[in-house]
Amino acid sequence: MIERIKKSPKLKWVIGVFGGLLALIFLFYGSIYFGLFGTIPSSKELSELKQNEATQILASNGNLIGKYYIFDRQPINYDQLPEHLINALVATEDARFFEHSGIDGRSLFRVFFKSILLQDKSSGGGSTLTLQLAKNLYGRKNYGYFGIVVNKLQESIIAQRLEDIYNKNEILLLYLNTVPFSDNTFGIESASMKFFDKHTRELSLEEAAVLVGMLKASHYFNPRIFPERSRLRRDVVLVQMEKYGYLTGEEMERAKQRDLVLDYHFYSHDQGLAPYFREQLRKDVTSILDTLKNKDGESFNIYRDGLIIHTSLDFEMQEYAEEAVQDHLNELQQTHEKSYGKNAPWEKDKEIILDAVKRTAVYKKLNKEGLSDAEILIKLDEEHREMELFNYKKEEVSKASTLDSIKHYLKFLNAGFLAVEPSTGAVKAWVGGVNYEYFKYDHVSQSKRQVGSTFKPIVYTAALESGIEPCSYFSVDEVTYEDGWTPSNSGSYGDDPFMNYNLKTALSQSINTIAVKVLLETGISNVINQAKKMGIESTLPKVPSIALGTAELSVNELAKAYTSYVNQGKSSNPYYINRIKDGEGNLLAEFKPEVAKTRAYSETTREIMIDIMQATVNEGTAQRLRSTYGLKNDIAGKTGTTQSNKDGWFVGILPKLVTVTWVGFDDHRIGFKNTAIGQGANSALPVFAHFMQKLNSDNTFDEITSAKFKAPSAEVLELMDCESKTRDGFFKRLFSNPDKKERVEKDESKKKKGFFKRLFGKKDKN
Repeated sequence: MIERIKKSPKLKWVIGVFGGLLALIFLFYGSIYFGLFGTIPSSKELSELKQNEATQILASNGNLIGKYYIFDRQPINYDQLPEHLINALVATEDARFFEHSGIDGRSLFRVFFKSILLQDKSSGGGSTLTLQLAKNLYGRKNYGYFGIVVNKLQESIIAQRLEDIYNKNEILLLYLNTVPFSDNTFGIESASMKFFDKHTRELSLEEAAVLVGMLKASHYFNPRIFPERSRLRRDVVLVQMEKYGYLTGEEMERAKQRDLVLDYHFYSHDQGLAPYFREQLRKDVTSILDTLKNKDGESFNIYRDGLIIHTSLDFEMQEYAEEAVQDHLNELQQTHEKSYGKNAPWEKDKEIILDAVKRTAVYKKLNKEGLSDAEILIKLDEEHREMELFNYKKEEVSKASTLDSIKHYLKFLNAGFLAVEPSTGAVKAWVGGVNYEYFKYDHVSQSKRQVGSTFKPIVYTAALESGIEPCSYFSVDEVTYEDGWTPSNSGSYGDDPFMNYNLKTALSQSINTIAVKVLLETGISNVINQAKKMGIESTLPKVPSIALGTAELSVNELAKAYTSYVNQGKSSNPYYINRIKDGEGNLLAEFKPEVAKTRAYSETTREIMIDIMQATVNEGTAQRLRSTYGLKNDIAGKTGTTQSNKDGWFVGILPKLVTVTWVGFDDHRIGFKNTAIGQGANSALPVFAHFMQKLNSDNTFDEITSAKFKAPSAEVLELMDCESKTRDGFFKRLFSNPDKKERVEKDESKKKKGFFKRLFGKKDKN
């Protein structure tokens, strides 16, 4: 043979060419194997596989609230895979999976020769599950002309190493935990939860076939978008299962007759339960993780390390809170829009509209191009196109201009709601706004607004601590102070300027003129110091108007202060992270309640304040909780309304739950049309009322809803018995100036006419 080759130049040339090609193939393969086209993971690296895993957020009862992820992946164990799921996968994607060693040689060479020699870009196909796993784990890179060949050979090397390290069941598990499904979902467990709201182990035959079917083309066979297409693909999977003996013909036909039914749950950043809470949690946990290191000395990543965050949030309570906000705000929004009619500020106020326009990206772009504000407004109102606009009941698709859209969102009321456990500060419900997808600003943690009359209990607490007795009387008359400010009252409490009231009536009826007098007699500094003792950290202005709540506080801060009234005078700092664990269950961080070590005021003061705020609910400004909403719980509370009806507040206190509700506008220049609509009793209180009605109807919360306030001590009962007390010092208060400010000059005829009749003929209404 050798002699023949020597004598035949042609044969020698053929063998030389063949040998050269073979050498090139080996060199090419070797270059890939040894990493010339990129490092291939070693057997050691493959044995320590750890893919990006979604971080889970759990409620206090362990329910899944949401996730943080780049790829939505949630690994499970092999024993959680139902047999019909494995059969469907093997029958459809790799019928000889349990027979081959991970590589189908014929397919590999077909791809090689067709791609290079015949330039057939559609040649692919024939990949085994192990090869697909290699692709899922490490993806593909663009290597130009030889790209598909390089990628296929890299995957074949990885596949061989995987087969050497893992058994077939382990490879199946790795595949199902990493394979991409529709809607940016990775792994069978996440897909199962997203499309059917059940764990993988609970999947029916047809549901398993739907998920396996979408692997061929995850978007094309997305059952949410293309249900009929997905159903046809499901039936193909069932046919394959029958073909390879996993189903009988009868079982296949029966399964094909069943409808495709989804129970879709989208765990996105914008949608789902508690989106405002989840966004604040993300910020806090990211900061915490920056201080921690994993076993390799690297920082944890909230998006890829599969962490588990245990929170204090109560899943059902959060649902009820979100429903309560939606129920009331939907109704209030309609009343609000109707009250303004055609003269609404979001339609007529050019300054407010232009400011809103200036915050948009399109304005900044047009402004850079040299257009004036007037030209930009015209341009934004020219083109009308179909767009999805937020509405409480459902999103509307309307033909509108960009300017129409800006005005549309200016008109909406917004809300903040927080419910905390007063003994610990544990947050049970958090609603930062009406819809996170459209209104990103969180009115629980980010917003500070004037708190109105919800600040008055702090003033009265300071007054009691300074020695003013609950049966001290103050006249309701208006006084003009040095800066020309004259606080007035709403309702009937300005009708008789010579009438006087004790602290209980003054606070429960929220009488402004008396609140300022109580503040000044107590001392502004004393009131500010009292607020600090109760957990208020914001800077408070040293002006008389803080008695009426001109200080700007967050919902969080106000809740903290009010927890002291049902926690032995000690404020509890709202917190919501209990524990953070890694994917293996190891504890990374744990957090405990932060409760003030010392009392902010005496037990006597605490009991008096609870009694007064119960009177607010039973007969004062919050009495519609009883009359309109029929709540019979033990409730104390305080309403609040700010200047020009810009903000409405309500704080509801139960022995084991403190809630704060704010309702208003993102743009503080817009207010309610009138006090009847905008007062806290009408704008904010109903959110709490709806929330309580839902809690009352769920016996899970009996411990909270049935809790009773402790009866006041004998000492407090005596102090609060104002009817039996004399009015010592009344004349001094009536004619003197205890706040050291100048009293308004009264009309002499008004002073004399019927004065003694008013003085001796009327009794305190309380």
